[in-house]
Amino acid sequence: MEVILNKDVDKIGRAGQVVQVKEGFARNFLFPHNLAKPATAASLKKLEEEQAARSAQSAKLKEESELVRQRLAALSLTIPALTQGEEKLYGSIHSHEIAEALKAEGFSIDKSAIELAEPIKSLGIYEIPVKLHPEVVARVKLWVVKK
Repeated sequence: MEVILNKDVDKIGRAGQVVQVKEGFARNFLFPHNLAKPATAASLKKLEEEQAARSAQSAKLKEESELVRQRLAALSLTIPALTQGEEKLYGSIHSHEIAEALKAEGFSIDKSAIELAEPIKSLGIYEIPVKLHPEVVARVKLWVVKK
């Protein structure tokens, strides 16, 4: 039996996919838990329209992310930090502090979009990746200077 998944189902498929399952599994599990609906001609047509709208919206978001990426590439952030000794920071710089610095420059970027492998613990110049879209990653130049 062909069904259209409403939600992601482990080992079966992702939301919006048309999958082939056994009739009993669909009737006894997927339909009662509202995880899927039967794949009729009308529901398949509606699914195609939704996917077209979703892809158009995704393309628009990607285009906007590209514009933000270009603006971020030209940006150079400076974060002053207290130091102990010459190079080592007293504490460290995390993604939320970088997000605050970006907010001060006029960018509204969530701290989870900033892909910092580990906190910054010394003075220097860093290139920080910022994931704006699943396909668009910007690189921000960050200067960590002595306060």
